[in-house]
Amino acid sequence: MNAHDIEAVRQIWAEDALERMPQGSFHGVEAIAGVLSGTIAALPDLQVEVITLVAEGADVLVRWNISGTHTGAHYQGIAPSGRRVAIDGVDHFTIRDGKVVSCFVVFDQMQFARQLKLLPADGSLPERMARGVFNARCRVAARLRR
Repeated sequence: MNAHDIEAVRQIWAEDALERMPQGSFHGVEAIAGVLSGTIAALPDLQVEVITLVAEGADVLVRWNISGTHTGAHYQGIAPSGRRVAIDGVDHFTIRDGKVVSCFVVFDQMQFARQLKLLPADGSLPERMARGVFNARCRVAARLRR
């Protein structure tokens, strides 16, 4: 990933692999290559730092930090923000016959959205106002259900 070499990434995935990410599930090496290419296109200076790697049998867990600047393409419908992001996450790979057959990806989407300024900062006035509106709506809905 740090070399941005999608062809090399394709070589480690089984043809019928499954990658499950917060934004959806991707079936097959071409779909997985597409989502990874899209990430690199959105964050052209993308770098992945492996924090921890643990392997047991067919399972490999990798705790990572991805950093980059959102100056490239749209990412999941979000226009380039010009913002720098640093996101912590974990991948759980399953390996068979030397190929990745599945990967379950977890990362903090709120951390990512706040760094892009898509969501207001935690504890900020806009965030407190949004929480207040949400709580008021919940109170009204609860009264209407009675």
